[in-house]
Amino acid sequence: MGEPLKSQFGERIPRSLARQITAAWPQFPEKDFLADALDGYEELELMDRGRFIARALARHLPPNYPEALEILMRSINELRPGDQVEGGMASFFFLPHTCFVAQSGIEHFDESMRAQHRLTQLFSAEFSIRPFIERYELKSLGLLRTWALDQNEHVRRLVSEGTRPRLPWGGRLRRFQQNPAPVITLLELLKDDPAIYVRRSVANNLNDIGKDHPDILIRIAKKWMKGASDERRALVRHALRSLVKQGNPGALELLGFGREARVAVEDVVIRPQRVPKGGKVTIMFGIRSTSRSAQRIIADMRVHFIKANGTTSPKVFKLKSVELAGGSRDTFRKTVTLADLTTRKHCPGRHTVDALVNGKVLPLGSFVLLK
Repeated sequence: MGEPLKSQFGERIPRSLARQITAAWPQFPEKDFLADALDGYEELELMDRGRFIARALARHLPPNYPEALEILMRSINELRPGDQVEGGMASFFFLPHTCFVAQSGIEHFDESMRAQHRLTQLFSAEFSIRPFIERYELKSLGLLRTWALDQNEHVRRLVSEGTRPRLPWGGRLRRFQQNPAPVITLLELLKDDPAIYVRRSVANNLNDIGKDHPDILIRIAKKWMKGASDERRALVRHALRSLVKQGNPGALELLGFGREARVAVEDVVIRPQRVPKGGKVTIMFGIRSTSRSAQRIIADMRVHFIKANGTTSPKVFKLKSVELAGGSRDTFRKTVTLADLTTRKHCPGRHTVDALVNGKVLPLGSFVLLK
């Protein structure tokens, strides 16, 4: 396994941040800040490290928030080669900046939102903007409508990503879970955005909405597919992915897989049959058309993972969509890793496996996860 992400966000980050702030504001108590910021730092996970540094900043910058924020934003200009984390983690250097705004700036809407407009162009403010949306919903939605037309794609993406009802790693926006209409109004402005980065976020937002309101998502998807460009069609397909995995008839029909598949499963191989925890299991099977005419199928695989209380929780793995000529056959294969993840812990016992073909459940067999 690779090293955890938090290792790339080590002690060098608060030290580099302290140097920047001192260069922008020489009175900064750099040594006291570092003693504070590094006390217990090693035990924290990635996101908690950003919040921890932000709390230390609040204790050592001026108590007046607008003044402290001005210093912090000015310090960004003091960034030097070698200060940031490496590779794809580079933008995470600015995680403490966004956390500072979220934790200390909630009483200062205008100053904080201006800062987030700039910060999101360096590191997504999708997490830090959510407390402001909850506290100042109408004011935030008005500003986000303006940002949906911003020249910068990172700002436009923030409009969609920041309003996701079920953003991973972020608290849920429960009012938008109950009533997604304000969010949909924003997504309408972004559905044909020139940046795939933005359109992908729109699809993820719609996917979130569909988990609570599948009928609303189907209605939007039907509307958006009329006269749609290839780019918008791809957006809708991605937005429907969870409903497709669930075998939702409306989603399958909209994507051209509405007919019940006339198929048979052949040559199932599940290897090994007994898997040590942390190991891998490979599932292979064939699907043969039992129809004389061609048919489009979309095939996924579902594993019923055993939970600690003995019940099961199904997880669907996407495979592929194909067109099968009459009587023809295609082969499908998936390797599943059984090491514990942050999102799923693996428990010993017999795990059953199904294929899902146009929503139709076809049993494949099982494997045993050993203690």
